[in-house]
Amino acid sequence: MTEAQIIDVLRAALWTAFIVSLPILLVSLVVGTVIGLFQALTSVQEMTLTFVPKLGAIFVVFWLTVGFVGQTLVAFYNAQIITSIERR
Repeated sequence: MTEAQIIDVLRAALWTAFIVSLPILLVSLVVGTVIGLFQALTSVQEMTLTFVPKLGAIFVVFWLTVGFVGQTLVAFYNAQIITSIERR
C-alpha cells in the first residue's frame, strides 16, 4: 500500500468512528446539560444524579443504534479493508 492509500483508509476510519460515536455523544451531552441545569436550579448536588441517568440514556441509545453501528462498520470494512486486500 502506498502512503496515500493508508491515509485514505485512516481518514475513512476516523470518519466512521465519528459517525458511529455521534448518537451516544449527543445524548450524553443533552442529558448532562439537562441534569446540570436541574441541579443548578434546585441546588441539589447529588453525585449519582449526574451519573445514573446519563449511563441509562447511553445504554438505551446504544441498544437502539446497535444495528446502525453494525451496518456502518461492515460497510467500512467492505469498502476500505476488503478492497485494499483484493488489490494486492
